[in-house]
Amino acid sequence: MQVIDFHSHFFCREFFDALVAQSPFPGDDIQRLVELSERTGIEIPERDLGRHTQRWLDEMDAKGLDHLVTFASLPEETAAVSEAARLSKGRMSAIALVNPKAPEAPKKVRKLLTDFGFKGVLIFPAMHHYEIDGPEARAVYEVLAEFEAPVYVHCGLLVVTLRDLLGIRRTQDINYANPLRIVPAANDFPAVPFVIPHFGAGFFRETLMAGSQCANVHTDTSSTNSWTKTQPEKLTLRDVFERALGVFGPDRILFGTDSNVFPAGWRADRRAEQRELLCALEVPEADQQKIFAGNAKRLLGL
Repeated sequence: MQVIDFHSHFFCREFFDALVAQSPFPGDDIQRLVELSERTGIEIPERDLGRHTQRWLDEMDAKGLDHLVTFASLPEETAAVSEAARLSKGRMSAIALVNPKAPEAPKKVRKLLTDFGFKGVLIFPAMHHYEIDGPEARAVYEVLAEFEAPVYVHCGLLVVTLRDLLGIRRTQDINYANPLRIVPAANDFPAVPFVIPHFGAGFFRETLMAGSQCANVHTDTSSTNSWTKTQPEKLTLRDVFERALGVFGPDRILFGTDSNVFPAGWRADRRAEQRELLCALEVPEADQQKIFAGNAKRLLGL
C-alpha cells in the first residue's frame, strides 16, 4: 500500500535556532540547545540542510514511506523547507506556517505558492489570536482559492512541547480555535480544501459538525490523539475513526503522524496502529488507500 504522511514537521536547525532565541533561560543559544538535548534526548540537527534532508529521506526509505508532507513551523524555517522539498526530488511537499495578521500576508502567501514551491499553508488561530472566518484569514483564503491550495487550520488543544521545555510563555487562546468557525469560510471559499488536523484536537464533535456541513472540510489523523482524554464520554481511537468515517467518509480523511524530531524520526508505529484500526473496522482496502495516500495526492496535485 502506498503511504503519504500528510502531517509532519521538518524541524531543521533554523527552527531550533529561532525557537531557542525566544527562551528566557540563562546562557547563550548554544548552551540552551545543549541543555535541551541533554534533558530530552532530542538530537539537535546539524546546520547542513542537505544532510538533514537526506536523513529524512533515509528514514522514509527505511520505514516504507512514499511521500512526506512537511511543515515550515516557523517563518525562519520557510526558506530551508522550500529548499529541502526541492532537494528531495519530488518525495517531499512543503507547507508553510502563515500568520494572517502579519503585514502583507496575502502577498506573502502568493509568493510562497508561486516562487517557493509550497503546496499550501498552515495557520494557528489560537497562537496568533484571530478569527478563523475573520477578515485577515479570509484575505489568505482568497489567494489560496486561486490555486485551489489547502489550508491546515489548527483547532482545539495546542501544546507546543518544545516551547514549554524552553520556558517560552504560553500565549495560546483556544477560544479562537473552534472548528465551527471554519463553516462560513468554507462555504464562501469552496475551492479551498480546509483541513482540521488531529480530528480537531478535543473539538471532535465540532469537527464532525463542520465536516457534515461543508464538503471541502477534511480532517487528518495525526499525533498521539491524546486529546481523547478531554472528552466527556470515553473515546477510543477506534471510536474516533468509526465516527469520522461516518461523517467524512474515506474521501476526506488524510493519514498523518505529526513526526518531527530525531531520534524518533518517522513514526511508523502510528501507521501500524491506524492500519490495524481500519482493518478491524473492516474498511475496504480501496478506501484505506484513499486515506493513506489517494486523498493527499488529489489535494496536493501529486
